[in-house]
Amino acid sequence: MPGEGFDSALKAAVGFRSKNIGALFTLLGENITDLAAANKVVEHYEEVLAASMDVQAEISVKPTQLGLDIDEHATYANLQRLARAAEKANSFLWIDMEGSAYTDRTIALYRRLRAEAPRVGLALQAYLYRTVSDIATLMPLTPAIRLVKGAYSEAQDIAFVRKRDVDANYLALCAYMLPEVKRRKLRLVLATHDVELIARAWRFAQALEMVRSEVEVAMLYGIRTDEQERLAREGFAVRDLIAYGDAWYAWYLRRLAERPANVWFVARQLLP
Repeated sequence: MPGEGFDSALKAAVGFRSKNIGALFTLLGENITDLAAANKVVEHYEEVLAASMDVQAEISVKPTQLGLDIDEHATYANLQRLARAAEKANSFLWIDMEGSAYTDRTIALYRRLRAEAPRVGLALQAYLYRTVSDIATLMPLTPAIRLVKGAYSEAQDIAFVRKRDVDANYLALCAYMLPEVKRRKLRLVLATHDVELIARAWRFAQALEMVRSEVEVAMLYGIRTDEQERLAREGFAVRDLIAYGDAWYAWYLRRLAERPANVWFVARQLLP
């Protein structure tokens, strides 16, 4: 994190812009239990979109941050507001994917919203067995998909557990979706810090005679910044996910407790 406040996130985004790297803002916090608090989140993101037009930033929100644990109808209304704000700002709204208990409802929200809003996308997790079929069912919508590996702890009967299996499925999903990107039937963002996976996906794209600017990559702020800059210099479309907010400590501890592999991931980033 560049800081707890949005001002710090915006300053970081301005710095990245000079290096031809875009920004994706996300306010930390989830599982809100008060609709008034959810409304404040919506108001905050509306202000973010209005304030960040010069850096062409996008936003990413969690459904439980908008009230999904309380009222699904209110959550959808909040998403509609943000989709309208994104459209007005010539920006883009991403819906994050949370634990598997929310997968069906999150996809249903996206499917409904995509039918009326063009500038919305959905994060999907490569470690879930179901993801390939979820992608297939979304294809008629001309969707936008941000493909992540997955950071929640999930049971072996619904998710790949070993890293090599997750990586293999990630690559298989890329191979499945890249032809649709080529046909402009899909927007795909490779949200991973695994530069070897990105390189292998790029080889698939080259076989399809795609150019680097058609391949989008997203990485977290402060992680593999050198690789983000290299990819941007080489012509890939790179976006830095900048998280901020005072809920960072609880969010961080929860992620480490849920999935021990996250501890090793963080530790590796601290090594030279």
